[in-house]
Amino acid sequence: MFSGMLFIFAPLVIGYLFSISRIEVLDKINQATSWLIYVILFLMGLSLAALEDFGSNLKIIVTMTVTFFVIISLCNLLCLPLIDRFLPLESEKKSSNLPLSRMALESLKLIIVVGSGLAAGLLLPLGLAWVEVASEWILFVLLFFIGIQLRNSGLSLKQILVNKQGMAIASLIIISSLIGGLLAAWALDIPAYQGLAMASGFGWYSLAGILMGDAFGPVFGGASFMIELLRELVALVFIPLFIQKKPSTAIGYAGATAMDFTLPVIQSTGGVKCVPVAIVSGFILSLLVPVLMLFFVSLGS
Repeated sequence: MFSGMLFIFAPLVIGYLFSISRIEVLDKINQATSWLIYVILFLMGLSLAALEDFGSNLKIIVTMTVTFFVIISLCNLLCLPLIDRFLPLESEKKSSNLPLSRMALESLKLIIVVGSGLAAGLLLPLGLAWVEVASEWILFVLLFFIGIQLRNSGLSLKQILVNKQGMAIASLIIISSLIGGLLAAWALDIPAYQGLAMASGFGWYSLAGILMGDAFGPVFGGASFMIELLRELVALVFIPLFIQKKPSTAIGYAGATAMDFTLPVIQSTGGVKCVPVAIVSGFILSLLVPVLMLFFVSLGS
């Protein structure tokens, strides 16, 4: 594992310093990021295969996933309606023509990648001592590219600060998720800093799983990946059902994915007025995922 928080956080900060105007370069960076995510998730599967007593560890992963997902979701959904009540956002009456099943299948591809790595590690006579080091260096490059993506997302600080709903949604998601993380840590009898770190994924399943796996091992990494992937899959169903009456709640539950993966669903079912709110809230949460996770991880070192 890397020696400390700053060494892992450095490539994200360095990447954020790069302002790139050429679309073709950004497209190549986005494509490279996608491929690196697939590679590192495959390596996560290999890491799971290297665990001793895999059956017992799989039970722990499922237990952690269900506990964190249920508690954090309940905390989010209890708080988000406050924004709809006191800082209402108008949505348009629209119906979605998006193939939600196809979007869900895109998410499920990532489960297949992890599963493929797990199957390869269990069935093939592979030496897996190299997996941890390889994952760390790929993570280093991945964070650098993610920093570039965040810098070139098109949002200025002024655009973020003047969007009250977006900032309010992000703030409530952060606060309620961290409360949920503490409650889940208490329920599972694990240290509070681990619960807070696990609760800081905000729907960014690929990065959350990678960071938690690097910090606490493949059990935590696998559980974090599944927690955040479940959030996205539930959000795909939740958004069209509730965005007309509770737009801020629907946008907020999507977490960090509101600025990318679930944004088409938000736009098609809630209208264009929901788009800037979703982008701002999603951007803030995306920016804070590595910051908060690495901070809470550092508390245990």
